Amino acid sequence: MVFLIFTGAAVLATLGLYARQSLPVVYIALGVLVGPWGLGWVGNVHLVEQIAHIGIIFLLFLLGMNLAPQKLLAILGRSLLVTCVSSLLFLLLGMGLALSFGLGFVDALIVGAAMMFSSTILGIKLLPTTVLHHRHTGELIISILLLQDLLAIVILMLLRTDWQEPQHLWHATRLLLALLGVILFAWLFERHVLIRLMRRYDRIHEYLFLLAIGWCLGVAKLAALLGLSAEIGAFIAGVVLATNPVALYIGDSLRPLRDFFLILFFFALGAGFDLGLIPDLLWPALLLAGLMLLAKPLVFTSLLRGIGEAPHRAREVGVRLGQISEFSLFIAVLALETGTITPRAAYLVQLATIFTFIVSAYVIVMRYPSPIALDDRLRRD
Repeated sequence: MVFLIFTGAAVLATLGLYARQSLPVVYIALGVLVGPWGLGWVGNVHLVEQIAHIGIIFLLFLLGMNLAPQKLLAILGRSLLVTCVSSLLFLLLGMGLALSFGLGFVDALIVGAAMMFSSTILGIKLLPTTVLHHRHTGELIISILLLQDLLAIVILMLLRTDWQEPQHLWHATRLLLALLGVILFAWLFERHVLIRLMRRYDRIHEYLFLLAIGWCLGVAKLAALLGLSAEIGAFIAGVVLATNPVALYIGDSLRPLRDFFLILFFFALGAGFDLGLIPDLLWPALLLAGLMLLAKPLVFTSLLRGIGEAPHRAREVGVRLGQISEFSLFIAVLALETGTITPRAAYLVQLATIFTFIVSAYVIVMRYPSPIALDDRLRRD
């Protein structure tokens, strides 16, 4: 099964890059092709899903390491208004369209919530390194994406909470206390134990790599044991490590490992997709995707111009953020697992997200600088 997944992913990824397509779409397509609803070559999707979950944990750990407190304070200035207003508009647009499709209120609310986010993977991967690190365009994109990711983490945490319990107020209070306890433990342990170990053995890179993995998964497990999600624990582990000078090295070291597990996540997502629902969901998904592909660039462009950004920069940021997010996939999967929404709503989000990935990737590589741009004049690493 491992051979089939990664060899198949390598072959399809090659074709996908020639077609200037984003790799998550390739991995999802491979899952659909060889999964139980396709050729049936991979039957035990549940096992792949369990392993792939580690990729989401590492993703949030690395996200946390990008949120040093001083960086977070800087972000909460200029981009906060843009992120909040745009998220509310996308929530209302997505929810309204979902209600028009005949979905229930809760289904429509989750669909609308999933529309609030833009893809971190596409936003970062298709941005040249020079823009990403040295230009104001990159700063705007990263700040909006990070704020969106924080909002997505809050939604994931809320979905983990069982609001149907008779004593749900006490349950929520217990979760809040658990959250504060994990934050306090992580901060104290990092300050008095972890940082000393890293300073003492900072030249043994293998040890730092292993210690970072153990720290991430250890705090994730502690959070899960206390009733929170493992993803929240991993995010906290990353945030408290963000001020450590070795965080940059750890982040660079763990990215290949994160990508390894995310390949499995996107593959499992495609393999679990019920192809029998496509005829019923095709047009609603196309309409939802089309609405987001039109609305997101327009909304971001208008809001950014409203806070004084140059028209050309506002337009480019709007186009680069003009798709639904991989966090939308995470929310749909988790909401389905917890029984919050119906399969029809979850698959609607997944299918619409895939459509926006495909279209948005093409638009970006044809119009703006990126590592895989069609025009040689736009191709920049």
